[in-house]
Amino acid sequence: MSEAQKLLAVLRQSADPLIVDRIERLIDDAADHELNRINVLAFAGKHRLDEERAIAAFLHAARLGLFEMSWNVLCPGCGGVMDAGTSLRSLKREAYSCALCAAGYEPTLDEMVEVTFTVSPRVREIAAHNPDKLPMTEYLRQVFWSSGIDLPDNLDEQLEDIVIDAVELPPGDRVILSLQLPPQFVIVFDPVTHAAQFIDVKGEPTRERQNLSLVLSELHTENRTLELRPGPLRLSLENHTKRRTLPAVWLANDALHRLMERRRPFLTAKRLLTNQTFRDMFRTDTLDVDQRLKITSLTFLFTDLKGSTELYERVGDLVAYDLVREHFRVLNEIVASEAGAVVKTIGDAVMATFPTPDHAVSAALRMRQAMRGLNEQRGREDLLLKIGIHEGPCLAVVLNERQDYFGQTVNIASRVQNLAASHSIFATGSVVENPEAQEVIELQGLHPTLQKTILRGINNEFSIYEIP
Repeated sequence: MSEAQKLLAVLRQSADPLIVDRIERLIDDAADHELNRINVLAFAGKHRLDEERAIAAFLHAARLGLFEMSWNVLCPGCGGVMDAGTSLRSLKREAYSCALCAAGYEPTLDEMVEVTFTVSPRVREIAAHNPDKLPMTEYLRQVFWSSGIDLPDNLDEQLEDIVIDAVELPPGDRVILSLQLPPQFVIVFDPVTHAAQFIDVKGEPTRERQNLSLVLSELHTENRTLELRPGPLRLSLENHTKRRTLPAVWLANDALHRLMERRRPFLTAKRLLTNQTFRDMFRTDTLDVDQRLKITSLTFLFTDLKGSTELYERVGDLVAYDLVREHFRVLNEIVASEAGAVVKTIGDAVMATFPTPDHAVSAALRMRQAMRGLNEQRGREDLLLKIGIHEGPCLAVVLNERQDYFGQTVNIASRVQNLAASHSIFATGSVVENPEAQEVIELQGLHPTLQKTILRGINNEFSIYEIP
């Protein structure tokens, strides 16, 4: 039995067997580029698999060593990978700049950090394990552009309408390109070092040769846009790095923009952080203590049991303990099935996160129904659940040696839960007024009632909805 077969046999014990079969077929039969930076959502869509189960399977596979995880910082403009690391710990910079787009960005975990999976060399050797030997087209496909760019199979052909000239330049080498500049905006770009020089080609055409010298180095020096005239250009390129570079002269034309506009969903860092399987498996391997990573939108759900002290007095410690433990089990299952994760429990309370408000609302409605079911089984109202939901920006941090969240959004969600009475679901306007969440509520035939209130410790008046 091969190393891969042994690991796949172990994987079948913890992941969906159907998905493991698809993974095995991928490892055995897929082209090399399909095994580098795998987009799990695209994989699930292609094979009509449940996304959450697919994510869980790849996480287990990575833990076993079948795949290596990569956390890639993306440019929102062109979809290029500006930085990559094996964990979120590697994302230390407060800002990233994309030379191709000439723009700077403050990283957020919503859509600027993707998580991909590459087959391990111990399982199967692929070309991308040695990226410095990839030809330019495959380097662009497998290394420069993210898994969120839906690149066509005939990328070579499409690049013919974009790239005027290109060269593979070994370390320390120099090359001279002779080319004709068309009257268009041109970019000299190297996807290895991310060096770029913008050239605005305009004015009267010239027959006189124009000269331009560029040095490729590890330092991303900012270049001003140069103005040249249509006509002959002698372009001198020097590679001052210790790696092979792939400088090319690109046309900033409609064909390039159409290529970069082809987008598809991908697994974001935010979604992975709110995945229960990930939290269970990687709870201590996510962030450094000094990291503060921004999330522009995350939905928080807080629950608490009303009258739990009276419950212990009424039924006794042993019975109450079993009841509360069953309540936690049910809530954990519901949270995980709705693409969420339990961040922590505090006494009888639960703090959970969801990538979007609709998942949180759906989970809350299911939680309430589940508690009713448990109470009906006992013939008495022992478990009275209060639920509060709020959505907004926050920071992903490490608190008490585990990945947690910090910010006003968290405080507000907790305060909203404190407003709720037994069987109540209270949610802020940003949650209930979300179109997808509204659809979930309407499908249940429910009609939330609005009230304006001041939350303790919060100055602004809030729109709070009670979902009956």
